[in-house]
Amino acid sequence: MRFFSLVWASLLRRKTRTFLTLLSIVTAFLLFGFLDAVRVVFTQGSAQAGVDRLITTSRISFIQPLPLAYRERILAVPGVATLAHANWFGGIYQDRRNFFANIAVSPAEYLAIHPEIALSDGAYEAFLSRRTGALVGRELARKHGWAIGDRIPLQATLWPHKSGSTTWTFEIVGLMQAGDERARKFENQMLFRYDYFDEGRMSGQGTAGWYIVKVRDPAESTRVALAIDALFRNSAAETRSQSEKEFNLAFARQFGDVGLIARAIMAAVFFTLLLVTGHTMAQGVRERTAELAVLKTLGFDNGLILRLVLAESMLMVLIGGLTGLSLASLTLPLFKTFGAQLPPLRIAAESWVAGFGIMLGLGLVVGLPPAVRAMRLGITEALAER
Repeated sequence: MRFFSLVWASLLRRKTRTFLTLLSIVTAFLLFGFLDAVRVVFTQGSAQAGVDRLITTSRISFIQPLPLAYRERILAVPGVATLAHANWFGGIYQDRRNFFANIAVSPAEYLAIHPEIALSDGAYEAFLSRRTGALVGRELARKHGWAIGDRIPLQATLWPHKSGSTTWTFEIVGLMQAGDERARKFENQMLFRYDYFDEGRMSGQGTAGWYIVKVRDPAESTRVALAIDALFRNSAAETRSQSEKEFNLAFARQFGDVGLIARAIMAAVFFTLLLVTGHTMAQGVRERTAELAVLKTLGFDNGLILRLVLAESMLMVLIGGLTGLSLASLTLPLFKTFGAQLPPLRIAAESWVAGFGIMLGLGLVVGLPPAVRAMRLGITEALAER
């Protein structure tokens, strides 16, 4: 930019004030990065859900079990390709602060329905052949220093062993990593064999927490879901079948409308920032009234004066905003979300785009009023104010 040095000098005219204003902008966009990352992590599960998968749970509650006898009847529904069943275990490793998702699954079917899970060499065969075998996410293994072959004890919180002990022991037979974005959550989970769990638990044998149903044609998902629920209507265990996207959204809503909460907080933050930054720009232009008059005397036309003041506003907001989002991007990986139930926090591309748009909008809003005032400034009146 031809007049960049002039714009930069104007910003540094009151260094302390500019620094404090920049600090406010950095803080606002740091908070924006954190909150938008939380919003994205709650909604990305729905956005990245398998379009050909349905989740069938109890109509009463997610924690209400369903009979395993439902399996064959669901498989007979036209349009169903295959299905798997799973059950939440809720075990604790050493300390409750080490909580992570650990789930009992029907091994072959579950992995077939989730092709996005990439396994380490030999893990698939070992998982199918070893009853106490478990698959552990790569990030989870890294966090705890686990390796293939390690035996991991989990303390049961919901399902004590029929021996009377609350300790269940599993052997790590393979590592899971994300084959694509849909599988990010599996890098912080542990899967183990349902048959080992069902035989070992003290009660509840012959039931499953939920079914994962793969349909032949995603366009038929709604019809298949309705057909499954019709099978068990008025039974002792009625079902609710919904797409994986709907199921993930329902899970996220248990924590409240995260998107609405984030937007409300950010609206308050940016409104306050608008007042602070707007005051800084207005004060700066008022202090430079005589200087602006001199520039006009030297031949700077009104349009150029307008653009210079706007550039000053834009530059300040962009420096603060990009710094804030960059700090958020660097610090977010240090946080673990909800016991690894959800994918790790990160600044998504859409957040960068939205943030950049907010910076431009904010710079325009706070810079335009003082820029218009500077443009309309008369040389004689401005010099008289000096």
